Amino acid sequence: MADSDSSPVEIVDLADALRPAILRVSRRLRQEAQKVGLSAQDAMLLGHIRKHPGVGVSALADAERTSKPTMSAHIKRLEAAGLVARAGDAADGRRSGLAITPAGLRKLETIRRERNDWLAARLARLPADDRATLAAAAPAILRLIDP
Repeated sequence: MADSDSSPVEIVDLADALRPAILRVSRRLRQEAQKVGLSAQDAMLLGHIRKHPGVGVSALADAERTSKPTMSAHIKRLEAAGLVARAGDAADGRRSGLAITPAGLRKLETIRRERNDWLAARLARLPADDRATLAAAAPAILRLIDP
């Protein structure tokens, strides 16, 4: 919820200051994922499937706010690469869930390590006060993307 003490101009100024910073950090993290041979979208999907084993394509599409046909195409590509597998649902034979394969887990861990190494190196160069500010801001930044 917005702070009633903030004027619309201050909020727009904050948005103008944050947007380029967030976009540039996001771009660099995507580049780190690409070094491992996966797109940022692929890494995000693998991470979601790892956290939610058995998730269906439709639920994954809803969670990632994309169309079901688009998600299906992404999943088929990840399956072909051996990173994701489908498993039948014991309770509902018409439904299949997704699971990350051992190869997918290795790829995801490599991406996580590359991104964290890049980010940790940059954080280490910042003064302690800046790191504390970023640590305090992290929960609020995550709330920006919550539905």
